[in-house]
Amino acid sequence: MLELESLEQIVLQKANIDLDQQAVAEVAACFDFLTGFSQDKLIYGINTGFGPMAQYRIEDEARIQLQLNLIRSHCSGMGQLLSPLQTRATILARLNTMMRAYSGINTEVVQLMKDLLNAEAYPCIYQHGGVGASGDLVQLAHLALGLIGEGNFQFRGEIVKAPVVYETLQLKPIRIHIREGLAMLNGTSSMTGIGAINVIHARKLLTGQILFSLMVNEIMEAYDDHFSEELNGVKLHKGQQTVAAAMRAISHKSGLMRKRHEHLYDKKVTESVLEDKVQEYYSLRCVPQILGPVYDTIEYSAQIITQELNSVNDNPVIDYKNGNIFHGGNFHGDYVALEMDKLKIAVTKLGMLADRQLNFLLNPALNKKLPAFINAGVLGLNFGVQGMQYPAVSNVAENQTLSNPTYIHSVPNNNDNQDIVSMGTNAALLCARVIENTFEILSVHALAIIQAISYKQIQERLSPATRWMFDELSALAPAFVEDSPSSERLQRIKQWLMETEVGEKMKKLLGFE
Repeated sequence: MLELESLEQIVLQKANIDLDQQAVAEVAACFDFLTGFSQDKLIYGINTGFGPMAQYRIEDEARIQLQLNLIRSHCSGMGQLLSPLQTRATILARLNTMMRAYSGINTEVVQLMKDLLNAEAYPCIYQHGGVGASGDLVQLAHLALGLIGEGNFQFRGEIVKAPVVYETLQLKPIRIHIREGLAMLNGTSSMTGIGAINVIHARKLLTGQILFSLMVNEIMEAYDDHFSEELNGVKLHKGQQTVAAAMRAISHKSGLMRKRHEHLYDKKVTESVLEDKVQEYYSLRCVPQILGPVYDTIEYSAQIITQELNSVNDNPVIDYKNGNIFHGGNFHGDYVALEMDKLKIAVTKLGMLADRQLNFLLNPALNKKLPAFINAGVLGLNFGVQGMQYPAVSNVAENQTLSNPTYIHSVPNNNDNQDIVSMGTNAALLCARVIENTFEILSVHALAIIQAISYKQIQERLSPATRWMFDELSALAPAFVEDSPSSERLQRIKQWLMETEVGEKMKKLLGFE
């Protein structure tokens, strides 16, 4: 079982992999079964054409060429290349499916995919081309093209011809034996691999935004009862209760959060007009209720992606244990497509919360405690964080546009053989774009929080957890007085947020190891 935590180590941390030899033996057994079973039988994709061309029988001497034609003909991808991480995840997802031993492939295939992963050599796969019905046909065709020694690779920071990669690594491309072409193409591995990275990154966004939300509350010296166990325990949603519990743990030993009873209950309030708000704005007070559904969505998406990663998702299924071959639609990507749409909507809302908190910090009419745009210089002459708000707002707007669902945009094709499709690869890629945009929103938010904490000089009163976050980020982008270009500072924060295991650090700080 490939869990997301293991996938993260392999894909993001570039851990090398080995193949379980018992599983390799089962791959070989499935191949041997298919070799014998396919003699003198008409079997789809072995001695027939594909899709609506399946009524045409293929002569035995043309079987190998049939598989090569399938691979080459479907290498029609366009647009930008998948990132090296997305391609690495695609290869790993396809390898994991192949290791289930239901694909009828020769063991050369899994051995080579393992070797390419360990060598960080990735066939060039394009973003545009898949409809997610017979799987990621176009994306996986480009992967298969690399495995047969053709096309280009992303290798050591350059685009390199396949023969050069194989010569450099002293590896050999696979040979086609029976159905390696169809087995490679029919599957959901590209959308699933991209989806797995999306879930991992969404978890990082959620952890970061919980911390930032608490830091804004600390900056405002807000009351802490809005994330109390008593309040959130009577709302019966796991996500809300989890977020509230995290905020309680993270705020432990904070010298800034206030107890309501100390200020409003244990002493008589005589003012007719209170200077401090009795209740904070929703973007500060309703964090568990807003991020709770985000948590639930991320974790359900994690469950579905993990199931898909470990599923047999090609067609037909070669069941050597039962001695039969089953035809159907396991390559259809609806499960992934729907989850990617849900995930991008949830992440968009997370970014909207960060944007509203950012706006709150920048607007003195709202917060009453900070200068306009947290400007530590001369008002009117200097600009503070003013110019940095624009990319945050721009990304929020783009995310809102991109959050329209892809799952329902089926367009029939393939001579109407594929008459209802998932668009799962598109959904995963659009979700990835929303997630990256949201890291940029949080980068601006982080910089504003650094500026506000420094302006108020409250570093020493932060909780240990938020103090760690402040120290890490302010080292990358210190508070400032004079105006200067901020793009590089924001990029450093974005990279840190995407790469740092903040959740693991929080567990250590809070003693949850």
